[in-house]
Amino acid sequence: MDAQRWMWTAWPAFLAAAVMEMVVFAFVDPLDVHWLGSPLEWSRSAIYTVAFFAFWLVMLLCSAMTRMLARSIQDLNGGIVSEPLAD
Repeated sequence: MDAQRWMWTAWPAFLAAAVMEMVVFAFVDPLDVHWLGSPLEWSRSAIYTVAFFAFWLVMLLCSAMTRMLARSIQDLNGGIVSEPLAD
């Protein structure tokens, strides 16, 4: 994947992760976050950072899947389009 196509995937994912971070932590105090039943013993900034990268990864996967599903037939088959089989 060339750099331009990579940025078409990464930049919207970055922006979506930033919005998600703001929305989630507007309602959740990072010091109240629990993992597997026990509270995290991390600082607020560590929780903000890890959460942002987790959100970014999820959004990046969503953007990559959208780009994959939006590919044309020519991209997938190298320009070869087969005709449907006659019954």
